[in-house]
Amino acid sequence: MEQLVMDLRQMYRERNAALEEVAAAHHEALLRLALAADYRDTDTGNHIVRIGYLSEALALLLGLSSEAAAMLRKAAPMHDIGKIGVPDSVLKKPGPLDPEERRQMNEHAAIGAHILGRSRIPLFQMAAEVAQTHHERWDGRGYPAGLSGESIPITGRIVAVADYFDALTMDRVYRPAFRVEEALSMLAGERGRSFDPRVVDMFIAHAPALVALRDRINQHGGEVEILAGAALLNVRKFLAEFGTLPEAMVAAARWEGGAVP
Repeated sequence: MEQLVMDLRQMYRERNAALEEVAAAHHEALLRLALAADYRDTDTGNHIVRIGYLSEALALLLGLSSEAAAMLRKAAPMHDIGKIGVPDSVLKKPGPLDPEERRQMNEHAAIGAHILGRSRIPLFQMAAEVAQTHHERWDGRGYPAGLSGESIPITGRIVAVADYFDALTMDRVYRPAFRVEEALSMLAGERGRSFDPRVVDMFIAHAPALVALRDRINQHGGEVEILAGAALLNVRKFLAEFGTLPEAMVAAARWEGGAVP
């Protein structure tokens, strides 16, 4: 009987290991697809890496658990995976989009949610939620569903702010990058309109730390292996050493030991 129990435990461990391996391979494949979409739009894969880490930092500052924040770091880079289905003529157009082009562009949220599918794996459920909702607006004038206020999942609200700021501070095909101060002013102007006021306030209050985090990510590059594997750095410890976390979270970060890479 004892041998049977040991055999069952071993089978259980092997099954879980196999499932984790399949999930990791699925995650990496989707990240590579997201990276392909990002290269078409931005000419650099760093954008989706930064979105992941900025989203994790915002989630921690807003009081989400470390586990949920870390999962959002992995899910957020897939937010624009649906752009793989948008024509280059629309995606790279230097001027304003006409109504038909705007319709095609707006479809990327639904396309992304469809690509990520109805998985039972929590990471992909979160990624699909982010892809579906990161273009909803606080005032209800977003897409694809016209959600408003707190009916928009917090994951989508966080990624929307991180994506907006990062996109403003990088060169695009139709304009040069805005300075950080300009981008923060523009973000403040969308408070209560496009974005959750609480998320905007948190970003602006901790902008020095978040910009420093963004710069640190730029030093590492945008390899997809970094996204799929171990974290580049411990965001909670980074924020704690920057003096931006609540005291309880600072204590937890210190408990983990070690210096910020």
